[in-house]
Amino acid sequence: MGSVKHTGKETQENKIMSDRLTALSPHASIITLNVNGLNSPIKRHRVAKWIKEQDPTICCLQETHLSPKDKHRLRVKGWRTILQGNSKQKRAGVAILISDQVDFKIRQVKRDTEGQYIMIKGTLHQEEITLINIYAPNRGAPRFIKQLLTDLKEDVKNNTIIVGDLNTPLTSMDRSSRQKINKEIVELNEKLKQLDLIDIYRSLHPEGDGYTFFSSAHGTFSRIDHMLGNKASLYKFKKIEIITSIFSNHNAIRLEINYKKKAEKGTKMWRLNNTL
Repeated sequence: MGSVKHTGKETQENKIMSDRLTALSPHASIITLNVNGLNSPIKRHRVAKWIKEQDPTICCLQETHLSPKDKHRLRVKGWRTILQGNSKQKRAGVAILISDQVDFKIRQVKRDTEGQYIMIKGTLHQEEITLINIYAPNRGAPRFIKQLLTDLKEDVKNNTIIVGDLNTPLTSMDRSSRQKINKEIVELNEKLKQLDLIDIYRSLHPEGDGYTFFSSAHGTFSRIDHMLGNKASLYKFKKIEIITSIFSNHNAIRLEINYKKKAEKGTKMWRLNNTL
């Protein structure tokens, strides 16, 4: 039998079909990182290169320090959809970058004027998703997060994923010193429980340390950057890991999601222990 010859048109059609299948993949990845400022052109170049190397479906950044008039400076080839929350004072600042390779339909965007959070609602792989990217202030972070979650409680559903620098270790396991959590963090954990939110990293790594920040002033490590999700969606969270960053004082977190996986009966779930 003779070999089948493909015309240039057929090859192009196959490529288009392949691209569509890639876009409709049931898998997605989300990365979160406090970049500690993006006003330096060299820093922006390094961050853009890093994002391309990591190749996430969605990348969430905190502490961009870009003012509203400078937000156009954040550009990454292959991630043309960039939504930001910026402060006029060039502090805080959050951004969500969405890969060109996925079909993400944005339906709603909410943000504050201080660059502390941005929320997007839409569909990813035809699945509803609400993504909230937070940069909590250094002082009073647990109170800030608790109030923000109260304000956004109608938006927090079983498809919600909350990421960012929360400036808060949720348990004593998240501190190398093993210092006990205070009353404000206990109250924040209660709010998370009320909203059926779980710490995804701790759920998948119940015994591991895993730190995202080093305090040179105190000589201690902590995990103050987090990814939170609804407990009913735990089965979708395939893998979560901490990634070393060489251009920031924080490490990144990467979450892999399988949208086509079905919930298994009798799945055990890790819960926050407020007595730690």
